[in-house]
Amino acid sequence: MNSLGKKAKIAGRSISDLNTNKKNEALECIKNELINNMKSIIKANKEDIVNAKANGMKESMIDRLTLDEDRIKAIANSIDKVINLKDPVGIISGGSKRPNGMEIVIKKVPYGVVGIIFESRPNVTVDAGCLCLKSGNACILRGGKEAINTNTRLVEVMRGAVKKAGLNHDVIQLVFDTDRKYVSEMAKLTEYIDVLIPRGSAGLIRSIKDIATVPFIETGAGNCHIYIDEFADNDMAVDLTDNGKTQRPSVCNSLETLLVHEKKAEEVLPLIYNKLKEHNVEFRGDERTLKILGSKAKKADEEDYKTEYNDYIIAVKVVENIEEAINHINKYSTKHSECIVTNNIESMNLFTSKIDSACVYVNVSTRFTDGEEFGFGSEIGIATQRTLPRGPMGLNELTTIKYVITGNGQIR
Repeated sequence: MNSLGKKAKIAGRSISDLNTNKKNEALECIKNELINNMKSIIKANKEDIVNAKANGMKESMIDRLTLDEDRIKAIANSIDKVINLKDPVGIISGGSKRPNGMEIVIKKVPYGVVGIIFESRPNVTVDAGCLCLKSGNACILRGGKEAINTNTRLVEVMRGAVKKAGLNHDVIQLVFDTDRKYVSEMAKLTEYIDVLIPRGSAGLIRSIKDIATVPFIETGAGNCHIYIDEFADNDMAVDLTDNGKTQRPSVCNSLETLLVHEKKAEEVLPLIYNKLKEHNVEFRGDERTLKILGSKAKKADEEDYKTEYNDYIIAVKVVENIEEAINHINKYSTKHSECIVTNNIESMNLFTSKIDSACVYVNVSTRFTDGEEFGFGSEIGIATQRTLPRGPMGLNELTTIKYVITGNGQIR
């Protein structure tokens, strides 16, 4: 880890003030090399899939791990979007002139070296490497053991492309050894890593919280909720719940809990059940839900409302009013993304002001909590902490600030 850190520090300094065109050339080269090396990437990915199945990984998680030609092309297309984004490095974000003539300018600058720890999402490998490069940072990546073959090949391709573009290829490095001790070492590598971004399950985030001495940004875990208000449109409620739960259940912005106002429950719950049944979604509900759905639902317990399933399972609760829904969400949420379905302005305003999460939706699917969907090109993660940055983290969130003060000999 010290060796990786030293090389990253040197590489980070080499690109910290690099002009935008040169960085974009390197990104263009990465995009082209990913397409040119698709067969070898897919071959490596198939090794990971075989191992995942042998180890009993559930299908929804295998979906997260899988790469095919279409997904690799989509990753390459996301690099195009990063290329087209404005480079934040060097932007003047503020300043002032003091009475003594001293001028203060606030500039955006890279962090330096960004450490990223993530699980079985190989697209994160490319997103992280490209966003860090464009924002003038070197990165040290530590992916999950489930994706080690895929990540190894992706990083080889990216490093080769960066070198081909004339830059120090150590701006992108991978921890090739999947021993968990290196997660601990990485979290304490204060001499070389300037900020750590853990991206993954609640368990991963908790483990980093317990051991990190490097400053870190809390991201990832998504126990997301949808609340169907008494003033909701039924068709919209069905569509948003279906999209949020079944479009891709393995990702952090998918729905895990459905809350329904008691005045709406008998009307809309069977409609939602029938729609989600097309995907064999398992319902786990409270007593009032069971009275409406009968044997179609299992009884939920306290743990169900805490769980990020990443699977075709949804916890359900019938609530007395919007205040109960808000209290439930604020108690069990991981502060990621929550949605209200309503046509009532008072409900809308109350929900958006009282929900304590990074992204709060009104009549929009939680599946849009995504850097690309927010116009950020791609993302390094979804920050769920209350301090900044918060929400989808793109280029701007990978910079910090520097005060530059000029004068003509002022002394104090």
